[in-house]
Amino acid sequence: FLEPRPLLKAMQQEKGAILLIDEVDKSDYEFESLLLEILSDYQISIPEIGTIVARTTPMVFLTSNNTRDISDALKRRCLHLYIPFPSVELEERIVRSRVPDVDAHLRHQLVEFVHSLRQLDLKKVPAISETIDWARSLLLLHADQLDEELVRSTLNVLLKFEDDIENTQGSLATMLREKTTTTSAGEAR
Repeated sequence: FLEPRPLLKAMQQEKGAILLIDEVDKSDYEFESLLLEILSDYQISIPEIGTIVARTTPMVFLTSNNTRDISDALKRRCLHLYIPFPSVELEERIVRSRVPDVDAHLRHQLVEFVHSLRQLDLKKVPAISETIDWARSLLLLHADQLDEELVRSTLNVLLKFEDDIENTQGSLATMLREKTTTTSAGEAR
């Protein structure tokens, strides 16, 4: 008895399928080997029942966060598309769409601050999801602007490694001063 899982289901679809394999870099090498067969021959070999060939070639998307290198063989079977972090303006629009009640001034400050964090040498830079989580946290705290104490007490929402938090502490005042000056100058125009 074999229960079809997403890979097998995608191969058996009459009208084709879109298959998303998210964060493939977190999978093991055995799974990568299975993907090689799927991506090169559009088939799956299952010892108990034989080889299943795709009825219609599925469209396959693999995502990676670069936590480890994927094999060269798997890379050869894929087209590479790098999606950089959005601009400040686009990230502000994303935050506004997900956390609409955050004041525009605070939203601009927090997105600018996150962008400056991304310029630092961190183990893990804050992703857009952390920016959104931080905006929600600041909203719950009834914050109306960033200050050093507020950022220091909520930095763990943005940074996931204690070393990153500790290494950033000394730069907070300067980073905030730069962002406050930039924001004030921008508003004066």
